[in-house]
Amino acid sequence: MRQMNGFMHGVNLGGWISQFDEASEEHFGSFITEDDIRYIRSLGMDHVRVPVDYTVLEEEDGTPRESGYRYLDDCALWCRQNGLSMIIDLHKTYGYSFDPLDETDKTVFFHDASLQKRFFDLWERIAKRYQKYSGFVAYELLNEIVEPEIKEEWNRIALKAISVIRRYAPDSWIIFGGVMYNAVVSVPDLPLTDDPKVAYTFHCYEPLCFTHQGAYWVKSMPKDFRTAYPQKLEIYRSESRKVSKQLAGTIFESWLDDLGMIGPEFFERIFAPALRTSEERDIPLYCGEYGVIDLADSESKLNWARDICSVFDRHGIGRAYWNYKEKDFGIINIGDKEVQKELGRLL
Repeated sequence: MRQMNGFMHGVNLGGWISQFDEASEEHFGSFITEDDIRYIRSLGMDHVRVPVDYTVLEEEDGTPRESGYRYLDDCALWCRQNGLSMIIDLHKTYGYSFDPLDETDKTVFFHDASLQKRFFDLWERIAKRYQKYSGFVAYELLNEIVEPEIKEEWNRIALKAISVIRRYAPDSWIIFGGVMYNAVVSVPDLPLTDDPKVAYTFHCYEPLCFTHQGAYWVKSMPKDFRTAYPQKLEIYRSESRKVSKQLAGTIFESWLDDLGMIGPEFFERIFAPALRTSEERDIPLYCGEYGVIDLADSESKLNWARDICSVFDRHGIGRAYWNYKEKDFGIINIGDKEVQKELGRLL
């Protein structure tokens, strides 16, 4: 299977210019600095995925916001100087947000030509600005399409966005994923393309009752709920029934019924359809987000990372851990520096 060379071992910079708590120069100028990029390189990473919201890059009427692009400019420079690649991930666009705490309609964007034009225009500006960095800057079209019923509309939009970017970035990687929050099971529904520098992406937080234990944003999740990894599949199924309907994920699929203890085989099975699609179409796979909430114990975090990364490595799947700093998943928020280093080694 082809790989995304230069984008195999990465980490997300979530919370910086996307999903931030404070839209201020003080925050944007200090949350991520070149020292952070150096530290990420010291952990053995080869790239960063940089989520960015449209509100940083443009005014509400679509006028470009030059001050917002400066943060991407700085990150690109730091990455080049420290030997890292960089993915510009459009996390939110005008008219669409994946955020479960944002209760806006998740389908309107996919049926509104004027909203889509804003999306294409934004990507044209981004691709034109960063075309000089084609050797190490990649583009991810849009983070986590939620509703499954708009998959065909999204596929059409994605292919058009690729053509827009290609006018300025003929040799850069372009990444896009499917519906149900970039679920791995949605990869086979993505459109076929003969573009040689396109990759399919997915996110993986399975089993969700483990990776999101105690998460305040998950409805019905008790704040004091805790669980460990690994455990038997039936334990995770039982816990998921108790804590939240949102935490079903794939663990209730019948083709997992014969599994005992969760481990690498679990990930092999849930990735299998995506892997077949990737091999048949000769299109690389990339896992743009995977991680464990900071409320989990360190031993369980390392056990989970060891298992899922062993499957990534076996199949040549590039990936970026969520998250480098804060956002309830931060690597550097782990108090034990040795655990930080071991987690970095595994990732």
